[in-house]
Amino acid sequence: MNLGPLERAIMDVLWDAKESLLIREIQALLNQRAEKPWAYTTIQTVAERLVRKRLLFRTAERKAFRYGATKSREEHLTELMLTALAESPDRSPVLSRFAQSVDLDDALRLLDELARRAGRAPVEQPPGWVPPPSVD
Repeated sequence: MNLGPLERAIMDVLWDAKESLLIREIQALLNQRAEKPWAYTTIQTVAERLVRKRLLFRTAERKAFRYGATKSREEHLTELMLTALAESPDRSPVLSRFAQSVDLDDALRLLDELARRAGRAPVEQPPGWVPPPSVD
């Protein structure tokens, strides 16, 4: 699911916040980085669109709503990658191209995760390689 620029910006604000926010809080954070300030009603309309897309949830708070992400940034990106992969009738060339395209550190991290999934010892890493921080 492709996101428009404001949809993506709202999602980034909520993923970074790690908690649900009111529209005025989202607006304040968005406008800190914006060249041109976003209107409250524009942000509210786009947030409601993200609720309909099931990317955000909302909970009532007095006369307003708090909005939060239904899944983490990592879960969302994983879903996008799996959806893109599912669009190919033959996944082998897509997976090969992906493996050739990622940088070496990412390729080694992926090999490490695949080895762990298969119940094997992690792949021996080259000298100087630093493992990624744990996402657990």
